[in-house]
Amino acid sequence: MKKFCVVLATVFAFNTGHGAAGPTNDELKIGTAQEFENLNPLIMTMAATTYMGYMVNREMVYLDSNGKWLPQLAKTIPTVENKMVKYTGAGEKRGLIANFEIIENAKWGDGTPVTCDAFKFAWEIGLNENVSIASRESYLNIEKIDWDTKTPKKCVITYKKAKFDYYQTVPRPIPRHIEEAVYKQYGSQKEGYDQNSNYNKNPTNPGLYNGPYVVSELKLGSHITFAPNPNFYGKKPNIKKVIVKYIPNTGTLEANLMSGTIDMICSLGLTFDQALGFEEKIQKQNLPFNIHFQAGTTYEHLDVNLDNPILKDVRVRKALVHAIDRQLLVKSLFKGKQAAAIHNLAPLDPNYTEDKTKISLYPFDKKEAGRLLQESGWSLNEKDGYRYKDGQKLSLQLMTTAGNKNREQVQTMLQGQWKSVGVEIIIKNEPARVFFGDTMKERKYSGLAMYAWTSVPDQSSRSTLHTENIPTKEKSWSGQNYPGWSNKTTDKLLEQFETEFLPEKRKAITMKILKEYTADIPVIPLYYRSEIAVTPKTMTGFKLTGHLFHDTNSIEDWNIGTSMK
Repeated sequence: MKKFCVVLATVFAFNTGHGAAGPTNDELKIGTAQEFENLNPLIMTMAATTYMGYMVNREMVYLDSNGKWLPQLAKTIPTVENKMVKYTGAGEKRGLIANFEIIENAKWGDGTPVTCDAFKFAWEIGLNENVSIASRESYLNIEKIDWDTKTPKKCVITYKKAKFDYYQTVPRPIPRHIEEAVYKQYGSQKEGYDQNSNYNKNPTNPGLYNGPYVVSELKLGSHITFAPNPNFYGKKPNIKKVIVKYIPNTGTLEANLMSGTIDMICSLGLTFDQALGFEEKIQKQNLPFNIHFQAGTTYEHLDVNLDNPILKDVRVRKALVHAIDRQLLVKSLFKGKQAAAIHNLAPLDPNYTEDKTKISLYPFDKKEAGRLLQESGWSLNEKDGYRYKDGQKLSLQLMTTAGNKNREQVQTMLQGQWKSVGVEIIIKNEPARVFFGDTMKERKYSGLAMYAWTSVPDQSSRSTLHTENIPTKEKSWSGQNYPGWSNKTTDKLLEQFETEFLPEKRKAITMKILKEYTADIPVIPLYYRSEIAVTPKTMTGFKLTGHLFHDTNSIEDWNIGTSMK
């Protein structure tokens, strides 16, 4: 779920050609237009939080900016070829045993070594249905995590099913020596651990973090301050102090940058139309910034609440898609530089397709939209221009994150386009922390909800599409299938996808999933987003990724020089 950040600096004087000094490595302030949530690595879901999460924590493996999986806390990625993986059983019972070895000097911020026990503890927490894990499948597929007490950094992970992404699904480590007491006290209560973990109650405890930074100060609704982790195993970060500050409106970003109070806008910052305009200013005024555009896997869309009686009818859903002129939308808002979306996979994904013989496409067609609505019983009232059925107006609520200029513009366009076919749209927006932390998580939206998913290429969509991932109170709202879509064929295909090791066969399975997905329309596609960042010309080591592993995953490489005088 992508949100909006802006990076600010305290010692940046705008370079107007009068010899003003540029930003330095002494302090970097990062602002966000979205409130952050729980910094617990197992619970965080909002992009603003995961953006910060990569500053303070590392995982067993990661995906680099070139789309290649590499070891991070692990010394190497175990494979059959390097004899660190072996299969067990056969057929549907085929399992897998992988041997991971954690790098020797990996430590928590308090100096305690990162060992296999941190991954086992995370796995134990992830299995607990009282804890609000985004998706529990990866935890359920692990049978056990073992190690020899003499070699606590050599982990043997046994998987119940052999899945191609086994090395990608190792739980993010949690320090038992810090969190176990809290977990024992509150783990039996619904969301008790979520609310009372040290990540919430005592977030400045350095023992919670193993990345290049630790949290030194946290004030909800205001800011989080990060300091270098003296026990970080890798390269020491260049920037001495990083502050992430909450700024509620994306419209203020450029003004802050131009005033000299900010020196960088991060990859979760400017809306695309703002970025295009600012790019022109940089060129015309020779401003001391570089602007970066990176095609990514982010999918801007509308979740459809399938419990809504109106939206249960697939003809209504099809009509809504046909009534959207997505080409006009991307042309008018993004000058055609972001592509209209046709399904949940972005062009960057190797399994992407536009083949109309394999998927259902819904080109802009107001007549077809009207026909489908009429067929489903919604008749047009010539007096007010809206459709009615059994005395009920065809009215739907459309929600998104408040203060996001780009999304508000899209809402206005959708409202007008749908009105032209007789559909009333009531706009209701909420602060991102409420929208994602409560409304979406607990499926409280009544009609349509606009936001974005970010993924990695060739990744399973199980967490958002499988029936088992429809969030419920009984499951502590675990799961990200917010539309509540249940399709038995897709469920089986998703399970097959995960156990298929050959890329070409995974692609064939994906085509079948997309056929079901585009035919049933649990989600209305809008457009594929690009990542955007504005950096000072003196900054090096920064690189956008275009996927779920944010640029902060290499924040230790960031370096800010000094401006020319």
